[in-house]
Amino acid sequence: MSDMSSNPEKQPETTDTASSDAATKPKRSRKARTRLILFGLVPVVLIAGGYFYVNGGQVMTTDNAYIQADMVGVTTDISGIVKSVDVHEGEAVKPGQVLFTLDQRAFKAAVDGDEARLDAAKNQILNLQESYRQSLAELAQAKADLPYYQTNVDRQQKLQTTSVASQANLDDAEHALISAKQKVDVAEAGVKVTLAQLGNRPDAPVETYPAYQEAKAALDEARRELDHTVVRAPFGGIVTNVSSLQAGSYMAAAQAGFQLVSDTHLWIDASPKETELTYVRPGQDAVITVDSYPGVEWHGKVESVSPASASSFSLLPAQNSSGNWVKVVQRIPMRVTVDDSANKPPLRVGMSTEVSIDTGHRNGLPHFVRALIGQETAYASEPAR
Repeated sequence: MSDMSSNPEKQPETTDTASSDAATKPKRSRKARTRLILFGLVPVVLIAGGYFYVNGGQVMTTDNAYIQADMVGVTTDISGIVKSVDVHEGEAVKPGQVLFTLDQRAFKAAVDGDEARLDAAKNQILNLQESYRQSLAELAQAKADLPYYQTNVDRQQKLQTTSVASQANLDDAEHALISAKQKVDVAEAGVKVTLAQLGNRPDAPVETYPAYQEAKAALDEARRELDHTVVRAPFGGIVTNVSSLQAGSYMAAAQAGFQLVSDTHLWIDASPKETELTYVRPGQDAVITVDSYPGVEWHGKVESVSPASASSFSLLPAQNSSGNWVKVVQRIPMRVTVDDSANKPPLRVGMSTEVSIDTGHRNGLPHFVRALIGQETAYASEPAR
């Protein structure tokens, strides 16, 4: 009692120290538990990360990919004045639908002229065949008359030796015989000339003679040009830049009137890095997303992988023989088909896409681990063609 009364200030100090120690212990225990949890999570994270690494790498994704489609400049191989434009900007057309028409009057006149020349060639051949038959008949008649004139000469010679016939009668008979022989020669020459004009084929069909075939070819060409005055869509799609072609303007042969873009035959032109193509090969499935349509997926397949990098086709390929060479990862062109565009938002040429390809390959163990256990690395190979 005397000690407590003599040191009244020591009791509160002891009480404060005890309370501070009691408050510090929970803090230390919480830090210890946190450390234990963190140290315990490290192997879990490493194991989970290793699992996902070993079983990952199956999908190759590239966003250097753009939509392409069949696209042609609509034209024709003849020249003329545009009579009418039968479509409007952005119109969807079907295969064979009329796009525009050229003035047909000059082409119809050419067809009429070639038809007349074909008829003339046919009639000429028929006349030659008839002339040949007539020449044969004349030759046969001339040859048939020769014995008569020869007999008459022989008779006059006998009569002249007996002084019954005069020399004048004999001369007339001999002259008639000479004329008959000349007639045979003329008939034979006429047969040969006509036969040569018929190509030594007097009985062949009219359609087989060169003159007829030449006239027929000219008529076919004229009809083809007339048919090409009506320009039709080579495939289904959407027309654009239609305003560049106006009725009344002159269109030269092979001049593009406007463009036709297919709305059915679409594909993706992608250019992934060469390091991303290790396990990519034709035939693998692909999932396509388009920046314009978030949440919508298209499906397709890898159609082909280019045998050369994109820079290899440039007019001035890069030369890496200098001492200041810097290694640059190359990009390899790749084509991916679009197999399910029906009932989905419209795809337009040039749209940006992202392509994810299921290569079917997993990363597996790291290279140094495989080297330690003697496991070889397998790479994808394209099927033999």
